Amino acid sequence: MHNLTPRELAGFIDHTLLKPETAIEDITRICLEAKIHGFHSVCVNPYWVPYCKVRLRKTRVKICSVVGFPFGATDARVKAYEARSAILSGANEIDMVINIGALKSDHTTLIGNEIKMVKIFSPGIVLKAIIETCLLTQGEIILACNIAKANGADFVKTSTGFNGQGATTDNIELMRYTVGPGFGVKASGGIRTYGDALAMLEAGASRLGCSASVEIIKEYKRAVYGPKEEEYAEKR
Repeated sequence: MHNLTPRELAGFIDHTLLKPETAIEDITRICLEAKIHGFHSVCVNPYWVPYCKVRLRKTRVKICSVVGFPFGATDARVKAYEARSAILSGANEIDMVINIGALKSDHTTLIGNEIKMVKIFSPGIVLKAIIETCLLTQGEIILACNIAKANGADFVKTSTGFNGQGATTDNIELMRYTVGPGFGVKASGGIRTYGDALAMLEAGASRLGCSASVEIIKEYKRAVYGPKEEEYAEKR
């Protein structure tokens, strides 16, 4: 992964801003940053999706929004409605928090049904199931990954970033081993340096959720091209 260009590394990143105090100037900023650096998407709360659609029109930057966020404990029908509403507002990808309590209660059919329902309401949209690895045992991580894969999700994602530890390379390796090579694995939470980002990709992640995205890319450019801005800005 160390042979990636900074632009290629940026293409793995969902540039994320999900804090409840986020204001319109913050959303304007991350949309501009996504266009400048070439991030795969911006990941925002549903309220901001229509605004991002306007700011990102005529660009390749996708809009990712969240469902059942951050605890996953809402009714499956509510999650399906949230997803559909976000898509109609302009979202291209949906990151859905599964019902963690139901998983821990061995209500596996409920987990499968909620993923299936959200997928039905999200035709043609990339669906990522957030399993909140920091709250799960290894066995529960394997179970959650298998349920997500069997019921129509396109990715499994480690974390919301709102509950304890985020992504670890050990959990990414476990998730990748469980879902196999052709399925999406998103590492999210605690990825703050380009070293973190590369480690997650090398462990098997195919997407990264980062709020420190700009700092990661700038740090990587310095590592690849040297310390002078003018030397690597043209090679972006």
